Amino acid sequence: MILTDRRILPRSGLSLPVIGLGCAQLGGLYRPTSPAEADDLVAAAWDAGIRCFDTAPYYGYGRSERRLGAALCDRPRDAFVLSTKVGRLIRPNADGARVAGVDADGWADPLPFHPVYDYSHAGILRSVEDSLQRLGLARIDILYVHDIGRVTHGDAQAQHWSALTTGGGFRALDELRRGGLVKAIGLGVNEWEVALDAMGEIDLDLTMLAGRYTLLEQTSLSPFLERCRSTGTMVAAAGVFNSGILAGNGKFNYADAPPDTVARVEALAAACRAFNVELPAAALQFPLAHPAVACCVTGVRNRAQLATNLAWFQAPIPAAFWTALKDRGLLDEAAPVPGDA
Repeated sequence: MILTDRRILPRSGLSLPVIGLGCAQLGGLYRPTSPAEADDLVAAAWDAGIRCFDTAPYYGYGRSERRLGAALCDRPRDAFVLSTKVGRLIRPNADGARVAGVDADGWADPLPFHPVYDYSHAGILRSVEDSLQRLGLARIDILYVHDIGRVTHGDAQAQHWSALTTGGGFRALDELRRGGLVKAIGLGVNEWEVALDAMGEIDLDLTMLAGRYTLLEQTSLSPFLERCRSTGTMVAAAGVFNSGILAGNGKFNYADAPPDTVARVEALAAACRAFNVELPAAALQFPLAHPAVACCVTGVRNRAQLATNLAWFQAPIPAAFWTALKDRGLLDEAAPVPGDA
């Protein structure tokens, strides 16, 4: 597989590059990113051939969208695919105060705004209008419903789900798609179960699934990915390093990894050493072997990290390595692997 490969979303016909840049870092995830660093990262990604960019209003409370739009606004619009998200409206702080340091959501020096959940028909339409203004662009290619699900919302999930169903949120998505303001719609979530539920309510073009179909865990293989394949709904695989543990930072699901997860990663790493394969390279290449996966989206902080990710993406991995993972019980037997027909 090469960087310029593309895969078609069957429902919309949109051609999606197999690798994309996640732009949470442009919003200052965990530590500040300067305007110069943000511009340099997007320029480096463009120069490397990346033509898929993912952002969200939530990232830095509007900062990521503003920076990404400014970096792309003079590029040929039909040359790249842009995705953003709905589900939170970004409201100004009443006193105009800004947070010093890193706030409770993990944003360093965010803009003087705060997020308010709104999955309603009116809320989604307003969110898109606000995003277009922040981006400075006239079109969004892919629109995801952001962070709907029981893990995110707990007891409030029923209320937010009702806003999407009886409250017209899904209807707003369909109207935007039919009206041509967006080319494709989906969910951007950390839990596959809610994406499966959504497929019973509306025809989704794709789901951005973070962390649930990775080298470390394949819990979404059945029934979710089976349903995706049978309906022509594609997946954008995000969080392929499972919050970083597969890239060496010890984090899993945004927290310190539990002992059983650490042990499984150590077993994966041992298999990698036996075949002279870098663990992050295997993690980045694995999800794309599934026929329902259209692309992998990864976030980086600077051009050096980007170069490392692209090297991992293109590193040769012998077929025997994937066989060994299954033989050792480290990979689901049903999981497609690179090189499968």
